[in-house]
Amino acid sequence: MTEPRLTDTLFISFDGTELPLKTWLPSASPKAVMVALHGYNDYSNFIKDAAAFFNDRGIGVYAYDQRGFGSAPHPGKWHGHEAMVRDLRTILQLAQNRHPDIPLYLLGDSMGGAVIMAADSPENPLPGDGVILVAPAVWSRDTMPFYQRWALWLGVRIMPWLRLSGEGLDITPSDNKEMLLALGRDPLVIKESRIDAIYGLANLMDAAYAAASRFDRKVLFLYGARDEIIPPKPMTDVFVQRLRGRFANRQRLLVYPKGYHMLLRDLQAEVVWNDILCWLGSPGETFPSVREKSAVEITN
Repeated sequence: MTEPRLTDTLFISFDGTELPLKTWLPSASPKAVMVALHGYNDYSNFIKDAAAFFNDRGIGVYAYDQRGFGSAPHPGKWHGHEAMVRDLRTILQLAQNRHPDIPLYLLGDSMGGAVIMAADSPENPLPGDGVILVAPAVWSRDTMPFYQRWALWLGVRIMPWLRLSGEGLDITPSDNKEMLLALGRDPLVIKESRIDAIYGLANLMDAAYAAASRFDRKVLFLYGARDEIIPPKPMTDVFVQRLRGRFANRQRLLVYPKGYHMLLRDLQAEVVWNDILCWLGSPGETFPSVREKSAVEITN
């Protein structure tokens, strides 16, 4: 079997699967390295602008197309979150091998955040020095209306092949209209989802929601008050109720009153990038956005 490794353009994972890889490294030795996971129907390009910002400040970024997304094999097919978790563990080990003795961080956007939460456990913790979760996908079945749970259960059994788009749902994922138009033109962004893929995503979100009660990591949660993708109740359940203050010194939540789901690409994205940079450099400091009233920090 092919050994896992990183090339200039590929992450070759535990089973030999070749996953497209994008790498942003500063010219000098990086002060820290970040592995970034994209959201549902997105791909590694999601972090492009933020990665350039971090690079200018000495932080390297690795991002790969997760299985079934972007240019990875079989786009649109759900491969199971167990394989996604193993991919994450594999690339983290490769990144550590490539950058020994340099702080390693994880960033998960939406579905990517759910993969990180599902992967980590006290018995088998993920390597790394901290986690950034951007609007993590924790909208589990426990927090869905019954009719949505019923429709998903029925659909995956009757017509799993059926493809659905988000047209007609009147959902605004970001206030950055130019960016959204570009995503609409990008052939690597999936526009329609199979029902069985949505069902697989729901399974992942269930696992992430369940993991919250044992997620003892140094973590920065970021959430937009105008998020129309991940409702506020699951986020409140995860941060306030399920964590129950047990890890308050290690876990911080920033809520952006003008923020949408795609916080890293909203019009105020640079505010979010600066908060991440502040947390990486001085996790105990007050965030710039809090001082400027662009975000509210919530403690549990």
